Amino acid sequence: MLSLVVLHLVGAALLPVVARRFGRAVWAVAALPPLAAFGWALTRAGAVLDGQAVTETVAWAPALGLELAFRLDALSLLLACVVTGVGVAVLAYGASYYEAGHGREAGLLLAFAGVMLGLVLADHLFLLYLFWELTTIASFLLIAGRREGSERRRAAEQALLTTIAGGLVLLLGLIVLGEAGGTYRISELLADPPRGGLVGVALVLVLLGAFAKSAQFPLHAWLPAAMAAPTPVSAYLHAATMVKAGVYLVARLAPGFAEVAPWRPLVLVVGLYALVVGAWRALRESDLKRLLAYGTISELGLMIALFGAGTRTAALAGALLLLAHALFKASLFMVVGVLDHQAGGRDLRELSGVARALPGVCAVAVLAAASMAKLPPLLGYIAQDGALEAFLHAPLTGHQAALAALCLGSVLTVTYTARYLWGAFARKPDAAGPTPVERPSAAFVAPGAVLAVLGLAAAVAYPVTGALTAPYADRYPVLSAEPYKTALWHGWTPALGIAALIVAAGLALHAARGPLTRLLLRLPRLPDAEECYRRTVRAVHRAAVAVTRTTQVGSLPLYLTVTLATVVLLPAVGLLAALPPLEGVRPWWTPLEVPLALAVLAAAVAATFLLHRLAAVLVTGAVGYGVAGLFALQGAPDLALTQFLVESLTLVVVVLVLRRMPARFTPGGQPRLGRWVRVGVAVSVGAFVAGFAIVATQARQTPGASTDYLRRVSETGGENVVNAILVDFRALDTLGEISVLLVTAIGVVSLVRLWRGEGPEPASAAAGPDRPPTRRVRLTGGTPAPRAARWDEPRERWLPGAGERPGAERSVLLEVVTRLLFPSIIVLSLFLLLSGHYRPGGGFAGGLVAGQAFILRYLVGGRADLGLAAPVEPGTLAGAGLALAATAGALPLAFGAPPLTSALWEFHLPLLGAVKGSTSLFFDIGVYVLVLGVVLKLLAAAGTSPQTESGAEEGDEAGGPEAPGGPGEAGNAETAESAGNAGNAGGAGEGGRAR
Repeated sequence: MLSLVVLHLVGAALLPVVARRFGRAVWAVAALPPLAAFGWALTRAGAVLDGQAVTETVAWAPALGLELAFRLDALSLLLACVVTGVGVAVLAYGASYYEAGHGREAGLLLAFAGVMLGLVLADHLFLLYLFWELTTIASFLLIAGRREGSERRRAAEQALLTTIAGGLVLLLGLIVLGEAGGTYRISELLADPPRGGLVGVALVLVLLGAFAKSAQFPLHAWLPAAMAAPTPVSAYLHAATMVKAGVYLVARLAPGFAEVAPWRPLVLVVGLYALVVGAWRALRESDLKRLLAYGTISELGLMIALFGAGTRTAALAGALLLLAHALFKASLFMVVGVLDHQAGGRDLRELSGVARALPGVCAVAVLAAASMAKLPPLLGYIAQDGALEAFLHAPLTGHQAALAALCLGSVLTVTYTARYLWGAFARKPDAAGPTPVERPSAAFVAPGAVLAVLGLAAAVAYPVTGALTAPYADRYPVLSAEPYKTALWHGWTPALGIAALIVAAGLALHAARGPLTRLLLRLPRLPDAEECYRRTVRAVHRAAVAVTRTTQVGSLPLYLTVTLATVVLLPAVGLLAALPPLEGVRPWWTPLEVPLALAVLAAAVAATFLLHRLAAVLVTGAVGYGVAGLFALQGAPDLALTQFLVESLTLVVVVLVLRRMPARFTPGGQPRLGRWVRVGVAVSVGAFVAGFAIVATQARQTPGASTDYLRRVSETGGENVVNAILVDFRALDTLGEISVLLVTAIGVVSLVRLWRGEGPEPASAAAGPDRPPTRRVRLTGGTPAPRAARWDEPRERWLPGAGERPGAERSVLLEVVTRLLFPSIIVLSLFLLLSGHYRPGGGFAGGLVAGQAFILRYLVGGRADLGLAAPVEPGTLAGAGLALAATAGALPLAFGAPPLTSALWEFHLPLLGAVKGSTSLFFDIGVYVLVLGVVLKLLAAAGTSPQTESGAEEGDEAGGPEAPGGPGEAGNAETAESAGNAGNAGGAGEGGRAR
């Protein structure tokens, strides 16, 4: 089951690339994963419906009770068929609907299908919540689109905020419920449901999250607003699948918790209220999609009431209605999409005579609408018959009121169904003429037609439909002598008479639509949830501005002081309260640690007194190098190597950033009190960290995990336990960490680009006490500088891109040394990568070493030479590394093994002999490539100054090609810009911007 979800997600990631080659045909490729999942579900249906659930568990952190647990039972089988079956139809429909953006839209719809499939198969509360929120994110991306109008962005934001808020409440409820039950496995919770304590509170929180997801009043406004999305999105997410996530959660938990107060009153009141009010609001709408949206809210309310009632007949009716609604509502949305696409609008007041122009589309709409109106012999009729039977004979308090609400909501449902058909296809007497319509292709109409016909076929073949839905309902106790069964004809029953009256009353109301419309206009409107949402957002924004204005004063020292003081005070209280006896604490393990420790302390103290930024950075780096030395003395060469490399990279990046800052710290005296407060906080942080380290090492009562790792390191085929932990034992942690590293790098680069977008600072603002104003000198185009200014410039290029730098900034010695060192450093990085399984090294260390090599090329040869040495875009390189690591981790699933499982291999070469290794090497290669890409991305962000960019712009105006500038340009007091000749290698690039 996990492999099916991964198949959807991997396919979604590849579809944008596939679309560049295959165009519209990518939709057929996108339909393959849900089609495969649908076939897989059907092959397991026989055993599942006989009561043999299919389970799959992948351990993640067993000690913490975290696992990827999946379970296919009767309910999840029904939902899986809906998600995958309707998904195939929607993807086929999208091929005709979309004119552009095929790869993105198909990929997002396929990704949503994957996470929705994971949601209905999840057997762990946390896993269910993970997929729950992923559906929200996919919905946001699909509604917002790419560079679309503000209406879609606002609708996407509203859907995101509403469902995310509900999701947070749901998470709290799931945690309380899991703690009360002593397990987070859903099947175990339902097998032995907890009672008493906070269970009632937990259920209320869970239901609030479900109501938000399924657009129940008063959290419903996001669904009508989401109709700004394209029709395939509305048909799939907002009719057939995503909005049913809340219904699914109610149906999943009802067998175990329907008898717990206040479950039943809450679901019945909220669900039946939504049934009536949603149908009533649909009568006010003139936009066909919004009419269907309010109808969806109404139908979802009925499903929640049926599933939450906790009786067998109601649960069976709910399962039938869930299936029927997915078929007829997706089909009706597709019809609206065809009308909008071919007629240029979907306002029922403007459409006229469309039935004559599009008889096939009208037939599809009539068939699907008949199921929505609960007319025989459609599946919707069977579902309504079961609902009437459930509330007619249910031994529930207030079942008469529930029956009355059901009848009223059903009457209004028939009315807005007739309004839909009349508005979309009938000829209006006051219309100027028939609406001009272009005839759609058969492929455009076919998906909706298939779903509408399936609604009829499922009713005619009611024994098959009953076999699919009854096993879930059988989990409830039978309260009558003869259990209710799925059938088209139960004889002359009271439910049949009520159903006939409902249809007659609904059609009568539609026939009186003129007076009814005038009545609706005179009646006071219900509170507008959309306006309430907007007012809430504005109020939150005003409160955030007020709080920010008070707390965010723009002082980084103040922020750090408050943060660090909090870090010290809160944990320190608990640390002192549970202080263990400190025995056997040794001041040092070897005398060599003493001079290193003193050097570290001296450098740290010196950094607080230095006024020059560069000097402070250098002594801070000395602290890092000293700590690396302590690691080496403690017998941790991997840590020492990593610390040394990270410190070197940090120094280079910080020095590049310092070029944009004044050479000295803030001039002028600082308040004495503020300085002493910061000194006190700094000393407290140091004392706390040191004390915590000592206490933590003394408080251990059981052997550490390192003992087990050392014992099992041979299983990985290597000898370096540190590398084995990173790529074998804790590979999932490593995958998460490199993902965070990539996201952080993207954030840093985005901030730098945002800063650059403000434009280069003027010369007066850029000047500081040690930085004179920049003076630009423009030379005549093509006129060489005087010979006296060029006699000492190098004539040979020892690096391919060095000629792009100003001649006065080049050094033959450094270029020759770099040319010799660069390949040697790259080879060393590869050696560390490949040998990390047996000795100090690995992908992270190797990537850092490779990054140092490219930093050297940048510092000596400039950005042009760096571009020649690394012709791949850094973001692409980093993303490829993450993709390679993730693929290497997921690949074992294809062979029936848990993810991130490694396998040993060995083969013989003629000259080298036996070559042994582990598949975790490919994971390590992904780490190597990602780290290198991140280093290059940070270098690209930190290695360009505002003056360089300004010079490039002026050079462009002069007519020469742009070439990036080198790091030395930011410190130059003067720059020259030259419009180069066609034969000038430098053009208006760095060679034309000489000092």
